[in-house]
Amino acid sequence: MIYLDYAADTPVDVQVLDLFCQINQVAFGNANGGHLSGKNAKQLIKQATIKIKNLLNCSNSEVIYTSGATEANNLAIKGVARNYREVGRHIISTCLEHASVSGSLKQLQSIGYEIDLVSIRKDGTVDLDHLNELIREDTILVSINYVDSELGICQPIPSIATIVAAYPNCFFHVDATQAVGKIPIDLDQIDLVTFSPHKFFGLNGMGVLLKSDRLILEPQIHGGASTSYYRSGTPFTAGAVATALALELCLAELEERLAKVTVKNDWLKKQLSAYPLVTLNSTEHSIPHILNLSVKGVKAQAFQAVLSDREVCISIKSACSNDSTPSRSVLTVTGSRDLARSSWRISLCHLTTDSELQAFMDIFDYCYKSLTKK
Repeated sequence: MIYLDYAADTPVDVQVLDLFCQINQVAFGNANGGHLSGKNAKQLIKQATIKIKNLLNCSNSEVIYTSGATEANNLAIKGVARNYREVGRHIISTCLEHASVSGSLKQLQSIGYEIDLVSIRKDGTVDLDHLNELIREDTILVSINYVDSELGICQPIPSIATIVAAYPNCFFHVDATQAVGKIPIDLDQIDLVTFSPHKFFGLNGMGVLLKSDRLILEPQIHGGASTSYYRSGTPFTAGAVATALALELCLAELEERLAKVTVKNDWLKKQLSAYPLVTLNSTEHSIPHILNLSVKGVKAQAFQAVLSDREVCISIKSACSNDSTPSRSVLTVTGSRDLARSSWRISLCHLTTDSELQAFMDIFDYCYKSLTKK
């Protein structure tokens, strides 16, 4: 099998899995308990939380543990919207967001919130001039991802944060799920940051919301104490500790891993560009981990099927999206419905080998010729 879908999920690092199992064996007490086992678990969560804050340089944020980035995004967006509805009901976002963000915004729109989407430039980045035009005194939230999951485009987050900071009643949410652990990130002036460790060799079923001390959220899950007022439920001690270790491990090797992936991405782009019917949809602002492409005249589902038959794993759009519709992100950036219909994603990591990529290109060549008759 050739796995080229690391933006959807990654294998758990052995050290992370070992620690997770160990904690479940020796610190299984409920962290809300008043007994020794509970206190030990609570202390482990506290240590993990401090480590996460230090690693991401966000000492003034509260760390809220959730079941995943989807829940974290829902809590961030709906929590702000409902708590500050008397201040305003205007929210700004983009059409490049994950389904958990766009879905949350759609739900809020159905109950009276006004949602504006900032324009995207031809290079895939946010039009800062348009953002300046859209934002106003009753704007309570701007939600823009750090890196989108389909094209891998990295947004100018510090510049966006500066614009938002000029409006004291407005908060800035960044879905950093595709950025954390892959590229250097700057979380300064960001009020809400969401991510999940399963994107950087941690565990599924865990998410993190970093919340600035300057804002209050309306909880979305009620009943039962936890490590945070904003998210009820029995604290997941082993999950929190494993998340902190996964983050520590990936950040320790971030530069080395990024350099490796960049070389692999450059090689792959060169090989694919030799095919006349191939269009590379990712732009110069895309991170090297994600490469989006289209093969003219071949629907993405058809190409995915023949690759899958040959044990090659790639994705059509985000793994959390409906495969039956054209990619909204690709349509927005390229302006072509045909490219959007035929677009699919290769996603790499430092574990991707040269032999895997060469084998992929051999299989791609066969599939390309079979499907295009070229």
